Formats: sequence, structure tokens, C-alpha cells
Amino acid sequence: MTPVAGRGAGAAPRSVDVARLAGVSQKTVSRVMNDEPYVSDDVRRRVLAAAEELGYRSNNAARALASGRTRSIGVVTLGTALYGPASLLMGVERAVRDTGYALRVVNTMEGETAGIAGAVNSLLDQGVDGIVISEPIDEEDGTDRSARVDVPVLVLGAPPPFAAPHVVTAGIVSGQMARAATEHLLELGHTTVHHLAGPQRWYSARDRLDGWRTALAAHGRAEPPVVEGDWSAASGYEAGRELVADPDVTAVFAANDDMAIGLIRALTEAGRRVPQDVSVVGFDDIPVAAYVTPPLTTVRQPFDAMAQDGLKLLVHAIENPQAHPMPMTDPPVELVVRSSSAPPPRKTPGRTRPPGSSRT
Repeated sequence: MTPVAGRGAGAAPRSVDVARLAGVSQKTVSRVMNDEPYVSDDVRRRVLAAAEELGYRSNNAARALASGRTRSIGVVTLGTALYGPASLLMGVERAVRDTGYALRVVNTMEGETAGIAGAVNSLLDQGVDGIVISEPIDEEDGTDRSARVDVPVLVLGAPPPFAAPHVVTAGIVSGQMARAATEHLLELGHTTVHHLAGPQRWYSARDRLDGWRTALAAHGRAEPPVVEGDWSAASGYEAGRELVADPDVTAVFAANDDMAIGLIRALTEAGRRVPQDVSVVGFDDIPVAAYVTPPLTTVRQPFDAMAQDGLKLLVHAIENPQAHPMPMTDPPVELVVRSSSAPPPRKTPGRTRPPGSSRT
């Protein structure tokens, strides 16, 4: 390639400079930068090489004016350090970066009045082309859910909160994953499985509760009383202190790994061995799950796959507003079996329950 003439020192390179250096038309440069079809591989390589040599970057602002789009995607997410929401947001950030769109994030706070509506309005005021709603909590504030949003919306793991021209959903597999965790324990031979649930304002906690119930009903097993925690290890510990009072508890499915870890601590302190006396299965596969004692059996949430698949649907809806929605397939359920689950203990002949104990 030959040096480009006619441009002052220090001036930002333009598409015409790239066209001149690559030996193509300015329209061809535009097609390559917009990743349009009908450009040969050789021409595409020459244009990209020229752009890199010159340090040229496409003018997104000008493109937005021409197309009526800002090439930005807004995300509404709960402001929390909890593993699930935080990991999903990271997955969305990576997926958005791969699409070539800019990302704008608005956090909501638990218990905030009209949090989703306010966050969505803020993003619409910024002119985003699409919105991702990763909000795991019900709003019980009388928000008008019929309010119209005039850009495509992707909802991750919860019912759509607003009407929109295109609403796509992804990641609604918590119930299937909870059922797999419960069935794993039943298949090991446990008579029934107790459930340490998450707070029921959360969509995911209700989905996991439903999956546990579905598994027990499908196998014709008794449904023990549910113990509810708040996602923290401390609440799992308190639940464990309650469950150790029942000698018939041999298997527990916890709605997340943190509560499962607190539960194991309480069982161990009470002299109930895991998994010899009580099996425990968690949910999420947090990084520490493989390194606790015993290593925790859990179901792994496919945060990156969920975000990538969802963003494909959203970008398709943004760029093809008249087209039919792309088909969506649920990610596979991945059960990670470690050492915290095992067959139930053998019953000693003649063993009876302690006086006053009962079973549902």
C-alpha cells in the first residue's frame, strides 16, 4: 500500500483515506465497516488492513444520524453483589461487546418503588436501540405494566414487565435445573427431598421451588415443609439448625450454593455427616463450590450462553424489525456431581423416631 496524500499531520483519518489506501470506493469501505454482504474476502481484508494502518475508526455518531439508531443497548439490572445477577450482567456485557453495540447500564435497588419503570424511561431518554431486563424481583408497587416501550426488549429469566414491539425471553430454565437437582437425589434412593428455598419475591426462587415440587410429584413422593432463606450462607446455617431436629431428613436441595454451604456447616456442627447422613445439592456452581468440604454437588447456570443467545435475538429484532423472531432453544441442564450427595444411610433394624418427632 502507498502512503495517503492530501491529509494534514495529526488529522483524524476518514473513510475516503481508507478507500484511497485500499484502492476501493468509499461506498465499499462503508459496506465493510457495517459488515454488509456482497464484499469479497480479498477486498474486505484490504479495507480492514488499510483501516488498521491508518488508525481509522468508523464514526458511530454519523452512522446513528443516518440510520436513526444509536447502536447502543440498555440494561436494567438489580444492583447487587449476589453471584447470579452479577454473573449474568457480566455475561451480558461480554455479549454486547461482541455485537458491536455500546452498553448502558441502569441499576435498580431491592424495594425501590417503580424501579424498573424508572430505569427503562432513563434508557429510552438516552435513545437506546434495545433494552435488556435482568431484574429478578417482583415489583409490588402498582406500576402500570401496560406502559409501551417502543424498542425491542430482551427479558432474562422473568416475565416481560412491559409491552413492546418485540419482546424476547431467554434463560427461563431454573425450574428444569431444580427438577434435575431433586431427581438426582431421588435417584440415589432418598425417600424424599427437603427444600431450602430462596426469598419468594424472586422469580428464580419461585421457579426453583416449582421445579422441586414437580420432581417430587412426578415420583409420587411426599412434599416436606419448605424452609425459606435469603440467599446468604447465614440463612442456610439457620435453616440447617432447624432441619437437624428432624432425624428423617436425608437429602436437601438448596436454592443456591451459599445457602447450601451454610447448611452443611450447621449439619456438621450437629454431628450429621455430609453426605453419609444427609446429602446436599446446591444451585449456581459458584467458584468456591468445588473447594468446600465436602465439594458441593450443584447445578451450573449457563450465564454466558444465556446472555449470548439472548443478545442474538435482541440484535436480530433491532436490525430486522419486520422479521419474525428467531427461534430460541433452552441451554442444556448441567448437573455437577461432587461429594456432597450420596445414597441415604442404611436404617438400623428396629430404629424408631425420638418421642414427639413427626413427619409430614
